[in-house]
Amino acid sequence: MSVQVSPGVTKEVLIAGSGPKVTRNSSVTVHCTGMLTDGMKKFWSTKDPGGDPFTFNAGVGQVIQGWDEGCMTMCLGEKARISMIGEKGYGAGGFPAWKIPPNAGLTFELEVIKIA
Repeated sequence: MSVQVSPGVTKEVLIAGSGPKVTRNSSVTVHCTGMLTDGMKKFWSTKDPGGDPFTFNAGVGQVIQGWDEGCMTMCLGEKARISMIGEKGYGAGGFPAWKIPPNAGLTFELEVIKIA
């Protein structure tokens, strides 16, 4: 079941976590798979050959807005599907390097594996 995180961002918990919560400016390491919401076509995954977990500081704008908002509701060990409208993703510019068209809705499966 999906719940609204913010206008244009929803979250579906796939595996509940039991560790500490992500907080603003904490260093968060995740495994992630990103997909276009329309057709669920994968454009990136840390689990692809040669991929590594991704680390960022939460809640301070280092990642796209919808990802930041969704991650701020997660805890260590949690795996969730975060979906967002285009303006909370890459917006009007899209992300041509990953073949993400302008204003594309995005879905990310995130697993929080470390919080520092």
